[in-house]
Amino acid sequence: ERYNPTLNAVVTLNEQAIEDARALESSIRSGSGSPVLCGVPVGIKDLTPVAGLRTTYGSPIFANHVPAQDAIIVERLRSEGAIIVGKTNTPEFGAGASTFNEVFGRTRNPWNPERTSGGSTGGGASALASGMITIAEGSDLGGSLRIPASFCGLVGLRPSPGLVPTHPTEWLWDDLAVRGPMARTAEDVALALQVMAGPDPRSPRSQSIEGRDFSRGLRDVQMDGLRLGYCPDVAGLGIDPVIAEVCRSAALGLETGGAHVEPIEVDFSDARKAFLHLRGVWMVTHMRDLMDRIEELGDNVRGNVEAGLRVTSEQIAWAHGVRDRIWMFFERFFERYDFLLTPSMAVSPFPVEQNYPETVGGRPMKTYVDWIAPTFTLSLTGLPIASVPCGLDAEGLPVGLQVVGPPLGEEKVLGLCARVQEVYPIGGPDLGALNQLIHGSD
Repeated sequence: ERYNPTLNAVVTLNEQAIEDARALESSIRSGSGSPVLCGVPVGIKDLTPVAGLRTTYGSPIFANHVPAQDAIIVERLRSEGAIIVGKTNTPEFGAGASTFNEVFGRTRNPWNPERTSGGSTGGGASALASGMITIAEGSDLGGSLRIPASFCGLVGLRPSPGLVPTHPTEWLWDDLAVRGPMARTAEDVALALQVMAGPDPRSPRSQSIEGRDFSRGLRDVQMDGLRLGYCPDVAGLGIDPVIAEVCRSAALGLETGGAHVEPIEVDFSDARKAFLHLRGVWMVTHMRDLMDRIEELGDNVRGNVEAGLRVTSEQIAWAHGVRDRIWMFFERFFERYDFLLTPSMAVSPFPVEQNYPETVGGRPMKTYVDWIAPTFTLSLTGLPIASVPCGLDAEGLPVGLQVVGPPLGEEKVLGLCARVQEVYPIGGPDLGALNQLIHGSD
């Protein structure tokens, strides 16, 4: 009630949340035990179905849609005692790295309400940073968990494809889009992942988590002796000098804890075009049931679908070749290093009214997706990747560092994120100033 009218983070409240909490309390008192996420407030991205709760996908087409069933990830959260607070804002069908849509409007950043919270899990990030929730459920195709985590000073994990089931989905074989958690700390992300992850017989990419304890694995990671490769610009896009310096200093500063940090050059510039080709195919596949209503879609989604329809088989084959080469690079990389570190974003949070920054490093951005190349190029790897806050820019806004780990190495990635948070605590947004802003607008 205090922050959401200004931030527009939670767009549909779960009126049953208090009753759910009371029922949980009664169950515990009766001796049933405390589940893993007992009473933890969770926000569900408005792309993920929640039974009986308005779920719009950020689209006017589904403005009044109310699902009859929970997504499996929601079922798992509920079963471990999480309290679903409500649905968090997203661009239409998640197509955007700044969160706004025609149904609910724009989401603002608690660190500076005049700036974007990123996207597409921007509502979840804003709710987390302002303390409305403890865990945000989200998805990540080209960076939708990592981008808002970077802009809002949070930890956002893109898990390995298949680790967290995505049912219901329009594409069972999808290995680009994943679902996962975001939280204020790596420890909270690990706790949420333990609940979200695990096999689903409906998914051909499903992964077992037998014997895996993400929280314990996180604690096992120590800085001393780690071999870290730091690349300032994996996508060849150009990085704002302030962002570049914050990330470089943070990476090199980890040597004080005993890590060995080596600056390296990585050139995934071909991956920019490769990802866009594969993303086009992804969009067409996921939107195929709405092809007869394409004119009703917003510019971002419609443009993505139209671009996907223009992709040729030759371009798809070339893109897969690029993806193969990236995988082979990392096969060699992990023989020498334990993690790759690189900036999460090329720019700081920009004005909330903008769809995307006009330029990055002096280079004009042609579309809303071009500027997020630092995250989407790494989506092609299939590796576990997280964004962790590593400092603040000149305006006091968060800067995120991407941590890329080995195959199926979520515990290791979160462990390094936890160590980074210990070395570089950034605190949180000035909610007192946010209160003054709200009070001043009354």
